Amino acid sequence: MAGIDQLVSRVMAGLVAVIIGFTSSVALIYQVVIVLGGTPELVASWILMLGLVMGSTSIILSYYYKVPILIAWSTTGAALLISTADGYNLNEAVGAFMLCALLVFLSGMTGWFEKVMNRIPSELACAMLAGVLVTFCIDVFNFMNELPLMIGLMVLVYCIGKRYFARFTMLSVLITGVLLAWNMGDIDTSNLQWQASSFAYIAPSFNFQAFISISIPLYIVTMTSQNLPGIAVLKAHNYKAPISASLNVTGFINLVTAPFGTYSINLAAITAAICMSEDADKNPDKRYWASIAGGVFYIIMALCAATLVAVVASLPQALILALAGIALFGTIASSLQQALHSSQYSEAAIITFLVTASDLTLWSVGSACWGIIAGVLTLFIIRKG
Repeated sequence: MAGIDQLVSRVMAGLVAVIIGFTSSVALIYQVVIVLGGTPELVASWILMLGLVMGSTSIILSYYYKVPILIAWSTTGAALLISTADGYNLNEAVGAFMLCALLVFLSGMTGWFEKVMNRIPSELACAMLAGVLVTFCIDVFNFMNELPLMIGLMVLVYCIGKRYFARFTMLSVLITGVLLAWNMGDIDTSNLQWQASSFAYIAPSFNFQAFISISIPLYIVTMTSQNLPGIAVLKAHNYKAPISASLNVTGFINLVTAPFGTYSINLAAITAAICMSEDADKNPDKRYWASIAGGVFYIIMALCAATLVAVVASLPQALILALAGIALFGTIASSLQQALHSSQYSEAAIITFLVTASDLTLWSVGSACWGIIAGVLTLFIIRKG
């Protein structure tokens, strides 16, 4: 009986982690593809490949190292892409994804990540991330003009959920929004049916401007807001984090599968923590089985991608964007807190935040990159002064 209880605990931990990861950010990925000129069918292809990649790498790394390693898509990277990838086509974006993956791979091989990150204060990276996300979060309240009852209740459920059932907050928000939209007759179910997922290859096109505007900001955000917390979570639970190996594996696989929609994968943090808790298994040495279970559920999610995306496509656009914005409340709060916690970096962080949040585009280079540059220059001038 004890063995069955342990098995159920591991499976449930993996299932909850995948549900939270999917519901909290699938709307962002949907928007990325649409911004790049794609279709819901292409979104399904991306989810298919992402799910298979995340599932297989989670299973392999967890089993090999006997550590609960969960791989996830970059939620903050998707949010970044919605703004920085605007104006580029799918081929150029895929080329940029591949170059970003190459940077991640080289980071693991050479230790480049630690060297680069040591030169860019984490406060500036957090400020850049907050600048990217602020528009999405503000739009949540802008959408109240269109759907005040729906969006208002979704925000209320979010606040209540954060206090009483934090693990299921975003799932509860999603259910609330869907039920209200259904009751209001805003969901189009005419085209809903079971669909088999299929792969779609996109030939990469390498563009220097796309490298500057997409690859570098995506690399910085993925490494600082995704991989670093993922490593921190492992260390906080007293696991020896295979940092270089994880970067090598995720970077290489990302590089190979980017033409099929793997825009960015990384170590999970919040969802991985679910697989590391006592609820997953009383024995810390056996909790890697929860991550393996999560990997299996990722693969199942991938195989159902077309149907899941069709469900998302049937929802009101305002609901999807509001869901994405609400999912980022915690991230932007944490980013702003980290960006401004030190008076030594506060001015540079604020300038980084404001420039990134602006519509500044010079020489086709987006505001995220200019935000980091402005912040570093500000910090240099202030220190020298």
